[in-house]
Amino acid sequence: MPSDVLDTPESAYQIVTTGSGPKGALPLTDELLRHSPSGNLFGWTQNVGMGWNPALLGGKEFTILSTHGGLRAEDGTPIALGFHSGHWEVGLLVKAAAEEFARLRCVPFAGAITDPCDGRTQGTAGMYDSLPYRNDSSQVMRRLMRSHPTRAGVMGIATCDKGLPAMMMALASQHDHPTILVPGGVMLAGEADHEDTGKVQTIGARYAHGEMTIEEAADAGCHACASPGGGCQFLGTAATSQVIGEALGLSLPHSALAPSGQPIWLDMATRSARALVNMTNRGIRTPHILTEAAFKNALAVFAAFGGSTNLLLHTPAIAFHAGIKRPTIEDWTFYNRKVPRLVDALPNGPMNHPTMRVFLAGGVPEVMLHLRELGLLELDALTASGETLGSNLDWWAKSERRTRLRELLRTRDRVDPDTVIMSPDAARKRGLTSTVTFPTGNLAPDGCVIKSTAIDPAVVDKDGVYRKLGPAKVFIREKDAIKAIKGEGERKVVPGDVLVLCCRGPMGSGMEETYQVTSALKHLKWGKQVAVITDARFSGVSTGACIGHVSPEALVGGPIGKLRDGDLVQIIIDRNKLEGTIDLVGDATGNHGPLWGGAELQARAPRPDLAPDPALPADTRLWAALQHASGGVWGGCVYDPDLIAAKLAGR
Repeated sequence: MPSDVLDTPESAYQIVTTGSGPKGALPLTDELLRHSPSGNLFGWTQNVGMGWNPALLGGKEFTILSTHGGLRAEDGTPIALGFHSGHWEVGLLVKAAAEEFARLRCVPFAGAITDPCDGRTQGTAGMYDSLPYRNDSSQVMRRLMRSHPTRAGVMGIATCDKGLPAMMMALASQHDHPTILVPGGVMLAGEADHEDTGKVQTIGARYAHGEMTIEEAADAGCHACASPGGGCQFLGTAATSQVIGEALGLSLPHSALAPSGQPIWLDMATRSARALVNMTNRGIRTPHILTEAAFKNALAVFAAFGGSTNLLLHTPAIAFHAGIKRPTIEDWTFYNRKVPRLVDALPNGPMNHPTMRVFLAGGVPEVMLHLRELGLLELDALTASGETLGSNLDWWAKSERRTRLRELLRTRDRVDPDTVIMSPDAARKRGLTSTVTFPTGNLAPDGCVIKSTAIDPAVVDKDGVYRKLGPAKVFIREKDAIKAIKGEGERKVVPGDVLVLCCRGPMGSGMEETYQVTSALKHLKWGKQVAVITDARFSGVSTGACIGHVSPEALVGGPIGKLRDGDLVQIIIDRNKLEGTIDLVGDATGNHGPLWGGAELQARAPRPDLAPDPALPADTRLWAALQHASGGVWGGCVYDPDLIAAKLAGR
């Protein structure tokens, strides 16, 4: 018998069976006893049972929800690991905020709904749960908020790709309460000779092609995380979500992209608690902040940063829960044509500064100063500071914080902050182009998206247009595509190919993120000569001629599901006009043009091998059906109960 498992040590038998309970008495009144729900009264009983001083009951109660994960010892060493660095230190922000609430004689409550890591689940079955998790998590967060009925306001603390959008969706739903978002910050930049957390995810592909040794791969993999906490060092979905949260006014000025674990990061949580109490005292509620003007500002800032295309899914979802009209492709296109990209950050270049430098250069408010000069902001929008955006920017322009942090970047890191966040003129001279393009064509009749600013300039013509004509190499499963990229098996991806990856939309894989594919191509010497077309989505750090969100997806009849190996595909992306097309134009007999391709696709049957992934969980299949009934990918993959009910009723 395994005695170390079954036997009980003697010390465990020292059991106490009764207790005296807390000292003191609840500060009850006749009014409370006669008219308060029993739940409110029992809540006080539990509060003192957990050790809260009875004399301090009756103060305003605040809910703090976070995405904290893992278990840290007092010295920060791990007792149990989190799923990712981004939520590893978030509990410290919860503690700082709670202490400030208590200092203000309020009563803080804390709970956590941790989140997964898209990096950890790349190429695994875990990716099938990634995007659906966002909806599930947000739903649980909303239920927990409502389960604290005596809350005066809600603070959300989150960092990364799905937990942070889920938190913003949940906060947006709090129409009768004030809310504030505390972004969990970013990881420190690595030393000059260390790889960032985006590039390091390609060590397998580079090793397979002999571009690095096993010793080099082992060294790179060990050093990429330069600090134990914070979102990745690039302007991916995590960092872009932090930027959007601040641009919406949900966070205090200069909150996004703060260095995790450092005093300036903790101070943000303390001041955010103070701000939430102030909002409560002034009667400021979430709908006063999340207005149409706020979403216009968010779209403008997104364009100026050159952020992750995953925000095309998350921003409409936040708007839906705020009760605001969801941004459309036309809205995104309008702002991306009107707003210049001003930020030079990983992965967009040209210098690829880590996000920590963007924070020191001034972050969101610094970008907004430039946008204000261009007349591109709604300055009357109210923010979590209790002041309008215009007032916040007046403060920022003259603040000691701005002066000292920009000088720190200049003197210690020897980086000119104006080369990280540029003026429109400087950005134009450096060749920064706008963020995203929404191509059309016979392969994407309902649209698709490409982060056009991140196409390698070496494959863009002098007129700013990317042109590609190549044979399709079609894959149904990501694992087969990555195998072909690594040069294994019968079919190999080679320079000149158009890699088509279908059945990876919501119905096929939960709309998995295919960074494993795009990152491998980015960091292989010949990868820029390959284009990618898929009904899946991309990581925010993806670069290259990668076209995703192809709609309709293959499994609902999209023409992408009719392509065959050897079909000639033409891609044209104008990075200046932000327009483009993806078309079937020919086959083995030659190039016959887009009109021929459209007719050919109409006549073809879908590929016989189209099918959802066999391992797709039932939970994800349900998510796919519900979001499809609610407006689909371009509607933010939300659950719209009215649309779902109408479809169930046959209306």
